[in-house]
Amino acid sequence: MTLEATRPPAAAELRQRFDTALASFIDRQDPAWPDGAPRGALDSLRRFVLAGGKRLRPTFCYWGWRGGGGEDCDEVINAAAALELFHAFALIHDDIIDGSDRRRGQPSMHRFFATVHHRHSWRGDSLAFGRNTALLCGDLCAAWAEQMFHECGLPPRQIHQGYAAFALMRTEVIAGQYLDLVSGVGDGSVASALTVIRMKAARYTVTRPLQIGAWLAGAPRALYTAFTDFGDPLGDAFQLRDDVLGVFGDPTVTGKSTLDDLREGKPTVMMALARGAASRVQAARLADLFGNPDLDAAGAEELRAIIVETGALDQIEQMIRVRAEAGLTALESAPLPAYVRSALIDLATAAVDRTH
Repeated sequence: MTLEATRPPAAAELRQRFDTALASFIDRQDPAWPDGAPRGALDSLRRFVLAGGKRLRPTFCYWGWRGGGGEDCDEVINAAAALELFHAFALIHDDIIDGSDRRRGQPSMHRFFATVHHRHSWRGDSLAFGRNTALLCGDLCAAWAEQMFHECGLPPRQIHQGYAAFALMRTEVIAGQYLDLVSGVGDGSVASALTVIRMKAARYTVTRPLQIGAWLAGAPRALYTAFTDFGDPLGDAFQLRDDVLGVFGDPTVTGKSTLDDLREGKPTVMMALARGAASRVQAARLADLFGNPDLDAAGAEELRAIIVETGALDQIEQMIRVRAEAGLTALESAPLPAYVRSALIDLATAAVDRTH
């Protein structure tokens, strides 16, 4: 299927094509599932991958490809959709590490399997079974992501070019997750929190997907650099918005509890700013409430009030605006066709000005 450059696909159209490619790939794995192995993991993964998500990473990858001179084709849709499988791996493992109970409005994968274990009155620890099964599901998503990428249908030379950025993205995410764990027991500074979001989330949301697409298309090095200048600050803004929504969002819209990050004591930039500006009384309450696994709704509301009163929320909003504007400014001089630049501007706006 080929679309004229004068009529670039809309976001909803791309999303549908990504979902179709993902469903087709997962369904092709069904005959290879070993006889005798329970099908619960396979069926649950299919539901999880297709149940929601913004499909930002595949979409950025697609426009990286178009910006690099690639024509619309099903092969690049397959390659870009593979990033959603990698994203599923990251989400499943992240929820285990964070102890998050919900994802996309449904029980997180480890909670789902814990419930299955409990419902069937199986022997052993339901929570351990849930964690261990979810770990395996996450591992399978990571393996599938690589398989889908390599089986996308593009010529091997192009796949090899794009895989360099894919491999870098994968290493950065895992290193960023480790850094997040270290940061949680470290100084909790703004600088440390900013480093975590750049490595763990920002680059793998925007910069690397764009660069994977560009390298698949054989784009010049100048575009790779331009995508760094655009993607890094925009990815930071995206993750800063995510951290705000994690505390101030509407769970019915975000699909995730606003208690998780506060109970976990997630070392976000916003919380580092709040601690830095807190009075002695506020600092004492932060120490009592933030990171308390038994935090209730009233305690969470008190934490939100402190975040607002210290000016941390206003500072985060300013940081989001500055980074989004920096990304858009960099995009102005990027060597891109006008329709690609327009699509990326729309994506940038959607990534930052969102409620979920």
